[in-house]
Amino acid sequence: MRCLIGVFPACRRLFVALSACVLGVTLAALPAPACAQAAQGWQASWTTALQAIPRVAVTPPLYQPPPVADRSVRQIIVPTLSGSEARIRLSNRHGTRPLVITGASIARSAVGAGIVPGTERAVTFGASRTVVLQPGMEMDSDAIPFAIARGVPVAISLASGAGNVMQAWHRIAGRVNYVSSEGNHVGDVSGAAFSIRYTQYAWVTGLAVTSRHANAVVAIGDSITDGLRSTFGANRSWPSVLATRLAAEGATPRGILNAGISGNRLLSDSPCYGDSLASRLEHDALALPGVHTVVVLVGINDINFATMPARQGLDCDYPHRHVSAADLIAGYRRVIAAAHRHGLRVLGGTLTPASLPPDREAVRLQVNRWIREGGGYDGVIDFDKALRDPGRPDRLQATYDSGDHVHPSDAGYAAMARAVPLSLLD
Repeated sequence: MRCLIGVFPACRRLFVALSACVLGVTLAALPAPACAQAAQGWQASWTTALQAIPRVAVTPPLYQPPPVADRSVRQIIVPTLSGSEARIRLSNRHGTRPLVITGASIARSAVGAGIVPGTERAVTFGASRTVVLQPGMEMDSDAIPFAIARGVPVAISLASGAGNVMQAWHRIAGRVNYVSSEGNHVGDVSGAAFSIRYTQYAWVTGLAVTSRHANAVVAIGDSITDGLRSTFGANRSWPSVLATRLAAEGATPRGILNAGISGNRLLSDSPCYGDSLASRLEHDALALPGVHTVVVLVGINDINFATMPARQGLDCDYPHRHVSAADLIAGYRRVIAAAHRHGLRVLGGTLTPASLPPDREAVRLQVNRWIREGGGYDGVIDFDKALRDPGRPDRLQATYDSGDHVHPSDAGYAAMARAVPLSLLD
């Protein structure tokens, strides 16, 4: 981490914590546990990035959210960093009306919507079970005395107010989440009341734990970071596989966070696919607690969407903006500069093969040349090299192709995780 005391808040906090320990030992013989406690802090263990649900007169079925008014919503998340206390973040960032939560709990997840008996803990906000988030507001919960274990799923349950409407979500959750029949069911051990299933995340955008490991990696990008077309419910996105790899190899514990949004672009917002990465970077990646390194993999949709046909009604690919390699490189430079202002390391992922026609392939190759040789990033992860067919480098290897010639298979996502040089994360 670049540490300029007085410039970067994270560095100032680290400096103060270390100074307190040094002074305690030197001047007052402060016991070791107090120093260890001073180094503890909230570190991100899981995150997701939200996108506004399209607001159009006639919403296609694909974008219609489940009913949530006066019901309970139970969502399953998989932490990537262990800790003895937990804290969840609620978001109404994209909302246009108040979000009312009248109760919340966290528990170990069991089968389906069920939870492990005896593990439920109440979640409060400012010591209250009820919280009202005005439009644009976000809030962290109080500390929860609940042990989080890396890789062990937890269920977060929220009792939704009578006037609530789901206005934002992370559309590709890659797993099933649940909405109950009417009433407050946050304490139900059985999943019987949770009869509505949906495959998005909503309202909960983060889980943090108390840990001394302020070294999280956040991957931000599009569907190839989001894990689109990997095995549903199996946590096979490349960041998830990287987290498993680190644990298997006995690496230093760290949060591996996925801020990918399927369909996302570097330079353009979308009615369906969220704010541009350049505009959401600060909120979705740089401001997360304990982040040390950012991995950026984005640009293929910027290259492709200009050629998509315009659609009547909801046009998710709008704007159909033509971008050059120079446009993308300028955008990457802005992203890199923003990360450096926060004192964070930023790594660039090369754009993976997508069977593009020659004119668009030429843009991809120019961009990848700059990522590898331009010297802008602090390090490079060569995802293109890991996935491309040596005989036809504009295409994915057959084993790594999910079938659409753009998104990797499970084997492809695993190859991406293996391609990450662990030395770049330290």
